[in-house]
Amino acid sequence: MQAGTIAGLVPIAGFLIRQSIEADVVPRVLIAMGLSLFAYIATAWMIPLMTPLHIKADLFGMDLNKRGTPTGEVKIPEALGIVPGTIYIMVLCLLHLGNNDGLYTAALASVTFMILLGFADDVLDLKWRYKMVLPFFASLPLVVNYNGSTSVRLPVPGGSILGVPVPSVVDLGILYHIYMSMLSTFCSNAINILAGLNGLEAGQAFIIACFVLIHNALRLTGGYWGALEDARAVQRNLLVSIDIILPFIGVCGGLLKHNWHPSNVFVGDTFCYFAGMTFAMAAILGNYSKTLLLFFIPQLINFLYSVPQLIGIVPCPRHRLPRLNTETRKLEPIRSNLNLVNLTLLITGPLTELQLCSLILIFQSFCCTLALLFEWWAVRFYL
Repeated sequence: MQAGTIAGLVPIAGFLIRQSIEADVVPRVLIAMGLSLFAYIATAWMIPLMTPLHIKADLFGMDLNKRGTPTGEVKIPEALGIVPGTIYIMVLCLLHLGNNDGLYTAALASVTFMILLGFADDVLDLKWRYKMVLPFFASLPLVVNYNGSTSVRLPVPGGSILGVPVPSVVDLGILYHIYMSMLSTFCSNAINILAGLNGLEAGQAFIIACFVLIHNALRLTGGYWGALEDARAVQRNLLVSIDIILPFIGVCGGLLKHNWHPSNVFVGDTFCYFAGMTFAMAAILGNYSKTLLLFFIPQLINFLYSVPQLIGIVPCPRHRLPRLNTETRKLEPIRSNLNLVNLTLLITGPLTELQLCSLILIFQSFCCTLALLFEWWAVRFYL
């Protein structure tokens, strides 16, 4: 997994450098890339040092997808998402030394707040009805301090629908603030409920982050998407987003080193909330929140399929996992557990945990690729 991760990042890094040269922002991007490499090394190094402390504090669990096997009786430290989260906050602070941008500070506060609430959830084991609203409170620092544009551009061909004139730009006002909070809540919970396999939470977050970075790099010069707004404002927003996403890719890669199958650590709700809030803050400050939702298509499918259980129409167990067939060593679906993990098994038949996780992550990559292509096609309606 590590070799594939590094191999995949090399062309992305090369493309980002090429775009930054064209946009004349090379020093800033190279500094961010260097600190992101440090974030990867620090995360990969710190996690093994922290695992004994988590075990000692009774923050551990058993791998439920390996029940009935010797591996299923091994204590695996949980809530290790606190390590990449802490390193991420440190790197962001270093990236923006002397930066007096109030919105960036508010976004940093929201991510920090979400990490703390996520760790509290891992320790206190909160019920789902409380988990769902935690991101709302964490998003408040940015929502109440946001003073940027609250307008959205509508993709209306010819400025009309069925001959009725429609404005191309609509100012949502306070509704935009509500939308920001809802986006933060969705992203955080969407990653949290598509979980349960070794490497799935960190893997999906890593893939989405890479495609977000590609999207930002494509727009950095303005030539690919067209000049929709003031070029300097767009570039400034995208650079802030790149500063947020690059260190996240670093810490996520370091976490995957230990969380990929067979996992030595569990990421916990801390990482899921932290990842979702990071994506939301980057998209809000980078002004591409609609595109971000396209990258979350698998999570949206999982959420819609899970709704009957999440709202109590269908009984919702604490762990909505498939069952392990100890003879074949493959996971088999449980029809009453409504999530994408079990739905995939219903479609494909029994798979090993590694095969199942890899298939879902391939689907994630496919959907993100389609999202980029769709945006490239749809952008003509904004011009």
